[in-house]
This record gives sequence, structure tokens and C-alpha cells, in this order.
Amino acid sequence: MNRIVRCLCRRDNRLPWFAILIALLAANGFFQHAHAAPTRVVARAADTLVQMDHISVQVLGRGSPVVLIPGLSSPRATWDGALPELIKNHRVYLVQVNGFGGDDPRGNLQPGILDGVVADLHTLIAERKLGAVPVVGHSMGGLVTLMLARDHPQDVRKALIVDALPFLGTIFAPAATADSIKPQAEMMRAQMAGLYGKPYPPQLAAMVARQNALKPAAREKIAEWSAKADMRVSGQALYEDMVADLRPDLPRIAAPITVLVPWTDAMGGEARVLGLYRAQYAGAPNATIRGVGDSGHFLMLDRPELFEQALMAFLG
Repeated sequence: MNRIVRCLCRRDNRLPWFAILIALLAANGFFQHAHAAPTRVVARAADTLVQMDHISVQVLGRGSPVVLIPGLSSPRATWDGALPELIKNHRVYLVQVNGFGGDDPRGNLQPGILDGVVADLHTLIAERKLGAVPVVGHSMGGLVTLMLARDHPQDVRKALIVDALPFLGTIFAPAATADSIKPQAEMMRAQMAGLYGKPYPPQLAAMVARQNALKPAAREKIAEWSAKADMRVSGQALYEDMVADLRPDLPRIAAPITVLVPWTDAMGGEARVLGLYRAQYAGAPNATIRGVGDSGHFLMLDRPELFEQALMAFLG
């Protein structure tokens, strides 16, 4: 296992968003007697809280609708920095996957989490008669956004993808397929699920945070979020994320796609990182790849002003 971790870490130097997987794999019960890091809850008034089988949705603000979907093990608080400006002119639908943020897993203790999230989103958009809406997704939430645009094109007017690939398998090997990546995905799912019911190791939370953000304040938030996630849900969601290959489906997605890609010199520089993303999104007819320098995976925390500018420009 140490050989696998070292191999992944070498790749992670180029792609920090993948590091959360490495940290969780490396844990393997090593810190079983540690205590979970303290967490803080951000209080805010909601116009509506919609509870569904696979997600809950907090609705804030007035104006044109926009849907925001956080990533693996992340709560809706991922978007807190942009909310004050966003709710001035938008009705904001903040998604949270059940089992993340300390929530009850509900329907997410069974396989089919990502498909369930997509189905719930479609139901929400249809029942509230939102029409085609802008959808923003970070990491795993970006993959869900692509799935929603593929399966329900009438729901997505345009998509803002924050550091997500249509197929994670190429991180392991350029020629990887969904089938060839399954053994690694199954192993990681088991490792993550094995953390359930144990005190969440603060060392592990700190490791995840260091690998996914550059700023100390950002790392503190990520450590808190990872400590609150139900690892059974995280493990299954990660498995489904890893074995999903949406590259063949990209030509079917007519909605404009903007992809924000964080990069640092330690990853190999802007050209190298953006080159990988352009290759993966080559099949999308309306995709634009934009780099955000000096940022980790959670660029909305590392570069909040730039992210807010990009978000507002996306919304027009």
C-alpha cells in the first residue's frame, strides 16, 4: 500500500484536487485513537430547506435562479464566500449531499449516489419550474453537473465546472478505462468506509486540508468539513466518481461549459495542467478552460475574489 500511496503522491504534485483520495487511503486506521477536530456551524436564515432522498437544498435570495453543488465530503458552506454578493440578484439553490456536513445519509447508504443526486436535482428543477438554469459544481459536484446536463439538457442553461475532470482514471494512467480503474476504486471505497464509527483523526483532516488548499484559513475549514462527512457515503461517492467516464458523452452536452482550473508551479505550471484539462474536455462542443494561478483545489477559498469575479461573469 505504501508503494501505491507514493505513486499517487507523485501524481498529486501536479493535481492537488486528487490529494484527498491519497490522504484517506493512507489513513487505513492508523490514527484510530485520535479525536475529531472541532467544527463550527455557520448560522444563516433560509427561505426554504428542501429535503430529498439524496440531497438537501437550501434556498436563499431573490432573482434569477442558480444551482450550486459542492464536492466530495463538502457541505454547502463551500460557497459561503460568494453568497453575500450572489443573493443580491439571484435565487440561490445550495445543494448538500446527504451524509456530508453532518447530515443524515438517508438514501445515500446504497449504491447509485451520483445518479440519485442527478435525479433529485431534476425533480427540484422540474417541480419548481425553474427552466434551464446556470449550474455551478465543484470537484465531484462538477461531475454531477455534467451528468445533469447530459441526462436532462433542458435543466442546464450553462455550467461552471470548478476543478473537475470528466474521467478521473487518467490520473492513474493515460490509457485507463472505467473497468481498469475499478480495483483501485474498490480499494479506496473500502479504506474510506473503514473510517466510519471511529474518531476522525485530526492528523488526517490536516493532511487532507494541506493537500487541497494553500491558505491556513482555507485549510482549517476543509479539515472541519472532512471530519463531519459520513465516510460510508464519501467512499461510495468516490467509487462512483472514479469509475464514471463522461468523455464519450461530452459531444451530447450542448450547454456552454466553463472550467476553472487551479494551478501552481509545483504542479508543473499553467501550460501543463491546463493541457490535461483541454485534452479531457476536447469532445465538448462549447467548453472554455480557464486557469486560476496560485490556488489549491478549493479555489473559492484560496482565491475568493477571483472566484467571485469568475462566478459573476459566468452568471452575466
